[in-house]
Amino acid sequence: MTQSLDTLRRAARRLKRAAGAGEPDALARIRAVFPDGRTLRHADALHIIAREEGFDSWPRLKAAAEIAAMSREARAERLKIALFYGQHWVVERLLAEDPDLPEMNLGLQIALYREDAVTAALARDPGAATSMIGVRAPILHLAFSHQWKHHPDGPAASIHIAERLVAHGADVNDSYPAEEGSVHRLSALYGALGHAGNVPLARWLLQQGANPNDNESLYHSTELGHTEGLKLLLEFNAKTEGTNALLRAMDFDDAEMVRLLLEAGADPNEGPADHPSGQPPVVIPGLHQAARRMCSAEVARLLIAHGADGTAPYQGHTAYALARMRGNRAVAQVLEEAGQATPLDPSETLLAEAADGRATGRIEPSGLTDESRRMIHRILGYEDPLGHVKRLVSLGLDPNEMDEQGMPAIHIAAWEGHADVVAFLLDHAPDLAHRNIYGGDLMGTVIHGAEFCPARARRDHLGAARLIWEAGSPRHRHDITHCGVEDLAALLEDWAEEAPERVVNDTD
Repeated sequence: MTQSLDTLRRAARRLKRAAGAGEPDALARIRAVFPDGRTLRHADALHIIAREEGFDSWPRLKAAAEIAAMSREARAERLKIALFYGQHWVVERLLAEDPDLPEMNLGLQIALYREDAVTAALARDPGAATSMIGVRAPILHLAFSHQWKHHPDGPAASIHIAERLVAHGADVNDSYPAEEGSVHRLSALYGALGHAGNVPLARWLLQQGANPNDNESLYHSTELGHTEGLKLLLEFNAKTEGTNALLRAMDFDDAEMVRLLLEAGADPNEGPADHPSGQPPVVIPGLHQAARRMCSAEVARLLIAHGADGTAPYQGHTAYALARMRGNRAVAQVLEEAGQATPLDPSETLLAEAADGRATGRIEPSGLTDESRRMIHRILGYEDPLGHVKRLVSLGLDPNEMDEQGMPAIHIAAWEGHADVVAFLLDHAPDLAHRNIYGGDLMGTVIHGAEFCPARARRDHLGAARLIWEAGSPRHRHDITHCGVEDLAALLEDWAEEAPERVVNDTD
């Protein structure tokens, strides 16, 4: 690439104008990339320019240009971030631009599994195995790296490096603060298993004495999409008490995980434990959790077989009331069969009717429990919630109610990628600049969801982002620079080009 980004952006604008004028050469260039003959958007024009310059996409071209302009120190920092978050296309681009970049520090060599380089560095200075690199020790740079997914012998290579580090004094129980100044710490085991999903490295750490009871790993092992991590921790006698792991397994309606945890001694009546990070608990005990997380009858029967009692109110509701309010007929029926059905009060009855597809009355929100007031929030993690959301709003629930994390419903809808719900909630005057307790505003939340929402493959985060932008949301420069989703990164760049006055510098 020999031309500047500004020059290439101007070329994209010229292409778009020429296409609008029907110029044959412009139309031929478009068809060469988009045979469907689409109406050209600015993002499409940028994509064509990128392809003509030899790149797969505009974000990749832009990344190449920005990387070329960075100092080596800035490139090293960006490489560290990309390895931590698994942004492999950014890793590839950085290394293509500067193959010697890992030589900047041992942490990069470790996270990239450069075994020869790590061995040589430790031979020169054995103390390097325990010397901090930024905020993390070397073994944490290894554990939190996603590179095992892209290395030809990833799990084995990660273990080989771990062996070298531990041989020179590294601690398999090392950890670092989750946030600056926080007493809550993230362990190497959590990094390997819960963050990076590297089960073989997690097994090796446990075999070397890593503590399975680190307040994070068991809980996050339920999020991997398989039972390997959970089985591993239980094999090494991880304790279920106080972890919320059983409740998290129910978030995914995973009967096998629920069975494993119950057989390992998890108490279905325990209730939520305070999270060590200080975040408020947002899940509830046993059958109540199964009811509102739309679990199957199988999960409910497992819980009851292990002594679960849903008849005692929790946050003002029995498990049966929650099942009816959420429209979980499968769990409601199991509770009826088990003799745990309870009468519904007038508000619960109206909410149950809304869940069943009708809304015929009005609710006075001031008389509702926190759980009832936040019913819109509770249903947004599932498929096709728009009709239910509309019925709840028609009953009188406030669409701008805040949940325990300081999130209005539109933040959750954005993170979940429910573009149709975002469109509906935008008509109810949400605060576009509101920040939740994680520091994210509305656009930042949809960007984060596009990268990390478990259901992102079947959701429409791009559509949600487009609606939020059109509603007037500003965009922070940091989000544009560090977005790890290529399609969304292209849209952000497109919008920044069209309305640069709405791009907020990170110091603003």
